[in-house]
Amino acid sequence: MARTPSNMLPLGNTAPSFSLIDTISNNELSLKNGKGDKGTVIMFICNHCPFVIHVNSELVKLAHDYSKKGIGFIAISSNDAINYPQDGPELMTIHAKAEHYPFPYLYDEDQSVAKAYDAACTPDLYVFDSDLKLVYRGQLDDSRPGNGIPVTGKDIRHAVDCLIDEKENLNPQKPSIGCNIKWKN
Repeated sequence: MARTPSNMLPLGNTAPSFSLIDTISNNELSLKNGKGDKGTVIMFICNHCPFVIHVNSELVKLAHDYSKKGIGFIAISSNDAINYPQDGPELMTIHAKAEHYPFPYLYDEDQSVAKAYDAACTPDLYVFDSDLKLVYRGQLDDSRPGNGIPVTGKDIRHAVDCLIDEKENLNPQKPSIGCNIKWKN
């Protein structure tokens, strides 16, 4: 299992806009229509990555806990579905329903959105404020498959709490670690 860190996009960057097909509803969703009133969490994930599988239930809890507080959640899979068919849109739909995703799960077929966000791994997580300025990027928490640390989402929860409470997040932002995005040749 490859251990690829996030690229840590500079804070303050504006979220690149996009419009992609949501594999759950089969409708097109833009960043503008999917963003939250107070902030937005963008998650680059996929179906098969053990790092994502390890945190799936916490991603669902996060969305349930913060959606009612004005935070939007959008998951995106950018993996090459030709060489990694388990990450194709049809299986994304099945996976999202099985995991009870309360957020859209978008398919980035041409990988342009992942490139615009400088995403490198799954999971790669970003928190944007109400103006779509980046306030957090990096890990969910210190838990990784097999390291024995419980999945709590403490790092991203702290970042979102700071955003909601309009406080500066002074905690160190550590890169996420996960499987590399499966780029097309």
